[in-house]
Amino acid sequence: MTPAARVQASIEILDQILSGAPVEKALTGWARRSRFAGSKDRAAIRDHVFGALRCKRSFAAAGGVETGRGLMIGAMRMQEVDLDQIFNGEGYAPASLEEHEQAKPCESDAQKYDIPEWLWPTFQESLGDLTLPVAEALRARAPVHLRVNLIKSSVDQAVSVLLADGIQARPHPACSTALEVVEGERKISGSRAYTDGLVELQDAASQAVVESLDLNPGMRVLDYCSGGGGKALALAAHHGVDVFAHDVNAARMRDLSARAERAGAQITLLTNDEISAQAPFDIVLTDAPCSGSGSWRRAPAGKWSLTQDGLNRLTETQRTILDDVAPLVGPAGVLAYATCSLLEVENGAVVDAFVAAHPEWTETFRKTWYVSHGTDGFFTSHLTR
Repeated sequence: MTPAARVQASIEILDQILSGAPVEKALTGWARRSRFAGSKDRAAIRDHVFGALRCKRSFAAAGGVETGRGLMIGAMRMQEVDLDQIFNGEGYAPASLEEHEQAKPCESDAQKYDIPEWLWPTFQESLGDLTLPVAEALRARAPVHLRVNLIKSSVDQAVSVLLADGIQARPHPACSTALEVVEGERKISGSRAYTDGLVELQDAASQAVVESLDLNPGMRVLDYCSGGGGKALALAAHHGVDVFAHDVNAARMRDLSARAERAGAQITLLTNDEISAQAPFDIVLTDAPCSGSGSWRRAPAGKWSLTQDGLNRLTETQRTILDDVAPLVGPAGVLAYATCSLLEVENGAVVDAFVAAHPEWTETFRKTWYVSHGTDGFFTSHLTR
């Protein structure tokens, strides 16, 4: 496909997404209908689509209108591409620009930095001096991070094995097990390091949330909102720690047993009815449902689908989860709360409300990782009685 044909395909996919289609469904549907497209074409189109979604408001301004075509006109303008080379109507290229398709100035900082207008005040209150650096970072593609599985490898060994498959990675300062891939990221899933369980895809800050816990042999640890199980796998890489995983939607954990087998890890999956019988736990880690604002680079559609009512419901859910899991923690145990959010209403405010309602609990640790510092945005707090 020519560069212009890739832009036209991106326009069609973006129009579907703007009409309400899920991002992955729109991309997959196009790929199935377009068997002629090679892997490089699909990768380039995916990059166009995700780039446009990350920067939807500013690209719409630069393109004159919030449509798939407007977003791609804006994207090309922002990249200083010769528009006549792309929009010329030749072959499979999009039609030539019309006179009215002119750039418009951004009307606010929220539009310029691609944050929903209603969320901008909360975003600013949460981030203070980091507001603009974080917002700008959310407009860019996320780095690819790997977790070295210490059950099977060391950091140096993992770097060497990855390099043999054409993947260049370097240690990331956020966590001792974290690597940042700087070349060859599309080769990871087929690499020996990945298929043999030496590494797992996991953001460095997500790993750091686990590393912040004081894990010792003999401990019983529950990953309460396990999802796909990334943190459960990181917990299980610590020698002698007995790891349990649970998610209210068990289907989210459907691949966890296979992932644990590949990693050489032992994880016990618990149903809703089995948790109380296994309590108490030395540590309960609750990576609570949240806005995902810290990972909007990877899932940019979430930035635009979030509403004030939705955010309010999330904070209610987060407070309920803390209330529900507190009795599962042993007398000298730790209740660890975490989100992949940058918003204070989901982070410190939730913890503060819990401590105010439960004065027998004390916060002993709090940390936030910011997108502008090279990781996804994450928050964690440790609570003890």
